Amino acid sequence: MTFKPAIWYPIAAVLSVINLVGAGFAVGQAEPGHAAIHVALAGAFGLWAQRLRPRRGGSELRPGLEALEALEAEVSKLRQELSEAQERLDFAERLLAQGPEARRVDPQR
Repeated sequence: MTFKPAIWYPIAAVLSVINLVGAGFAVGQAEPGHAAIHVALAGAFGLWAQRLRPRRGGSELRPGLEALEALEAEVSKLRQELSEAQERLDFAERLLAQGPEARRVDPQR
């Protein structure tokens, strides 16, 4: 038997709503600890339902080699951006290490 998100999504959503209602009843009975547990469970089930929600609009990964090539291109782009950011950081550190007198353009002023 395989895990089917289409079946578990409505279950998780209903469990989230039930726990929110339970939190309301617990608050009404002046039981803050009990209400906090219901709120935490409602949040957990809500997050789970959000992860199980069916995706629409073709956001699924392309199968096979195309997906791998797309990931490699993205990693390459991120490496380039990280390298540029490191160069800028190195420049800023060198500039700050020089001290205020060395950064002046015209020391006569």
